[in-house]
Amino acid sequence: MNSSQFDTMKNGKGFIAALDQSGGSTPKALAAYGVMEDAYTNDDEMFDQVHEMRTRIITSPAFDSRHILGTILFEQTMDREIQGKYTADYLADKGIVPFLKVDKGLADLENGVQLMKPINDLDETLRRANERNIFGTKMRSVIHEANPNGIKAVVEQQFDVAKQIMAADLVPIIEPEVDINSKDKEKCEEILHDELMQQLNALADNEFVMLKLTIPTKNNAYKSLIEHPRVLRVVALSGGYSRDEANEKLKQNEGLIGSFSRALAADLRANHSGEEFDEALKTAVESIYDASVNKH
Repeated sequence: MNSSQFDTMKNGKGFIAALDQSGGSTPKALAAYGVMEDAYTNDDEMFDQVHEMRTRIITSPAFDSRHILGTILFEQTMDREIQGKYTADYLADKGIVPFLKVDKGLADLENGVQLMKPINDLDETLRRANERNIFGTKMRSVIHEANPNGIKAVVEQQFDVAKQIMAADLVPIIEPEVDINSKDKEKCEEILHDELMQQLNALADNEFVMLKLTIPTKNNAYKSLIEHPRVLRVVALSGGYSRDEANEKLKQNEGLIGSFSRALAADLRANHSGEEFDEALKTAVESIYDASVNKH
């Protein structure tokens, strides 16, 4: 493990950019950017288009290590190059820590939650991640209802996979998202907090994880998770909130930093001039940084 990247993630000021839309969410991300489905005829062309979008973001002067601590990548992005370097190496050279999304999507709703689908090729993916100089990984489940058995199953599955990731000398970002539209959102968060704490307390002294959580309904509800000695960092997803709303909620939570995807790229357009693109990205980056660092 890269000790300077570990220190950046533990102590640095900034946020994590999420550029990890995968096959299912890519068309929506491209459409928001202004690239419609008639601009590509197959998956290869679609992924070419999204890599072009991500390259434009990552190479922008607004995408810098003064504001951005890390970036989460999709597997295809990890295997592609930016200006003659593999994406993770390009990011590392900018001082930004690279992460890789490793989950294969969500299973069907059961017991009020969606577990992760099986990750059958995880060992091979982790081997390649190490080859590509990836620091850590990310995997997502979703909680819709305050079902104790369902939430327990989500957290147990996440930590089972996390142990496999830690054994490969990578830092897992555990993401049990709570649906912002859940009628029981605050109760879901209470149950989730307790299940996470139980699993964290069982980790060995040399095991570290990160958590990616929905911004809680009750301010500072995750303070004890943020302060836990086995937690490197707790980051927040935007979860469907607008950037302004997500930023305002983030500011209310001490120690919680952003890890936004749609809210980061929402104002970027394919037909922007270079100056327009950089300015729109700069506005987004600086606002998320401010919400992550400067608290009410």
